[in-house]
Amino acid sequence: MQADNGEGLTQGIIGLCNKGQPRKLDDWGALRAWAWGASRALDYFETDKTVDAKQVSIDGHSRYGKAALVAMAYEPRLAIAYISSSGTGGAKIFRRNFGELLENVAGASEFHWMAGNFLKYAGPLTPNDLPVDAHELIALCAPRPVFVGGGAAGGGDGWADARGTFVAELAAGPVYVLLGKKGLGTTEFPPVGTALIDGDLGFRQHPGGHTPAPNWPTYIMFASRYFSAASAAPATAAAPNASD
Repeated sequence: MQADNGEGLTQGIIGLCNKGQPRKLDDWGALRAWAWGASRALDYFETDKTVDAKQVSIDGHSRYGKAALVAMAYEPRLAIAYISSSGTGGAKIFRRNFGELLENVAGASEFHWMAGNFLKYAGPLTPNDLPVDAHELIALCAPRPVFVGGGAAGGGDGWADARGTFVAELAAGPVYVLLGKKGLGTTEFPPVGTALIDGDLGFRQHPGGHTPAPNWPTYIMFASRYFSAASAAPATAAAPNASD
């Protein structure tokens, strides 16, 4: 759908929409293009009788955690999300000087993830000049459940900044409450390994590094509160006879 490099911006779905011409400053970046692709997958799922398109989870890690959160925010048909170690541009608050920074995302190897207008906040403007922050991206997902996870800074995932994502989730909580849902249930950053999954916003910092694996069991527990068992698929083969 869209290459993960700046050279691909005149190709893929972004290039197709621009007829192969360079994008304008307010045109979309790769994160939004990947999210658009998730919506097209849902279009297909809605035509497939073996899939319950109303019970689809979007999950992503690192840069694809960023894209999964964007997809969840802009695609209301997605039911639930697991956002892992997404860092800046994902669930991490921009206005925090730790780990991955806005300047990193606006750098030469990652600028294509965002619209061109985003780059000015790496200079001459600063993150404090941004009219929005990550908590508002999470709030756009409300009232649907979102689980955010990451590794501990001491375990090798400091770049993703678990505390910064917790702060963003905490700030998104009032929107969930306004819509009759429940936020994280605490304002205290929890110890490593503590699962906050009693509300519609979930969080857990695992002790490992930059990997989604340790949080999968917790996410499955979180998601099981929302997903019902799939109905049995209709039989397509003839019943066996007595000699089988």
